[in-house]
Amino acid sequence: MIKGVNVKKLKIIPDDRGRLMEILRSDDKVFKKFGQVYMTTAFPGVVKAWHWHARQTDNFTCVQGKMRLALYDGRKNSPTYGEVNDFLISPEDPMLVTIPKMVYHGFKCVSDCEAIVINTVTLPYNYKKPDEYRIDAYDNDIKYDWRK
Repeated sequence: MIKGVNVKKLKIIPDDRGRLMEILRSDDKVFKKFGQVYMTTAFPGVVKAWHWHARQTDNFTCVQGKMRLALYDGRKNSPTYGEVNDFLISPEDPMLVTIPKMVYHGFKCVSDCEAIVINTVTLPYNYKKPDEYRIDAYDNDIKYDWRK
């Protein structure tokens, strides 16, 4: 596992009215601070990759469809430099993946329906100076194939 990445298995609690799933609590060991919560989606087969943050930590989960979340440790001083982690996340296998700052990440919708991702980040989005650094999903040095 990439240094600083944490995976929390989530539990869906069903009853006769529907379902409930706690995603991130302030008393979780991975909780650092609250910046904002946002939703992003991808249509079937769409890849949203690669990017990283200099200051914020992400906490990803998928609440509809299925996403393949990939992480790449590009931090040269990290003991896991060059390592790739790959996760399949869906309501059928719910988990929260904590992505530390400076770790490249992206996801692909691998279901037949739109994947809905919830991300709880440690900093609010800065519209004037976004903490987001992107590279092309396919044209890069990362040993990961989004076509799989």
